[in-house]
Amino acid sequence: MIIVLGHIEIDSSEVDDFLGDVDVINPKKRAGSGCLSYSTTGDSHKTGHIAVAERWQDQQSLTAHLEHEATQAFIEKWSGRMRAEVMKYDAFNERSLVE
Repeated sequence: MIIVLGHIEIDSSEVDDFLGDVDVINPKKRAGSGCLSYSTTGDSHKTGHIAVAERWQDQQSLTAHLEHEATQAFIEKWSGRMRAEVMKYDAFNERSLVE
């Protein structure tokens, strides 16, 4: 499993437009995407700070998402308008939190 975690900062006046575009690229809307969970949250309307958390079945699924036409358009539109620190992690020993 691949876990993607991090944060994005954008101008607070652009939050609604940004989140609308995030909804367009949400891989949970595409059957068979390999995306196990995909969410953004935060105090974004006040500060423009958005937390990102994703879980992917495997690297192949994440790569397909990143190469998808809609994702590429999103990156082109927002890359110069956001500051991001989003990293991916390999998860090899998934288990219940209380174990």
